[in-house]
Amino acid sequence: MRRERDALVVAVTGPLDLDSVAPLEEILRKADEDGVARVVVDLSAAPFADSTTVNVLLQAHSALGPALRLAAPSAALERLFTLTGLDTVLPLYDSVAKALDAEPAAPLGADGGDREG
Repeated sequence: MRRERDALVVAVTGPLDLDSVAPLEEILRKADEDGVARVVVDLSAAPFADSTTVNVLLQAHSALGPALRLAAPSAALERLFTLTGLDTVLPLYDSVAKALDAEPAAPLGADGGDREG
């Protein structure tokens, strides 16, 4: 976890599942409590996620709104997010840099540096 510009960048490593997602959930909850302007979850080192992770991200989105952004998901995570519809709620960016550079977060397919833009 690091501060970059006005954002909190959370680098996730390893698979995200019921047994391992609690620290991410806590960081996102704390970011909301602290009023962090932007939170970028760097998924480049997370090869797998399950439905627990999707629920954690949806709950965080409910709390943080457009401040929450997902960066550099693997092909497997991108597929999960597409199948669950998470990609229509949370913006996915190719890299942390693009997530940081983007203006107010927009769902996939909208302008702002996302995967389809």
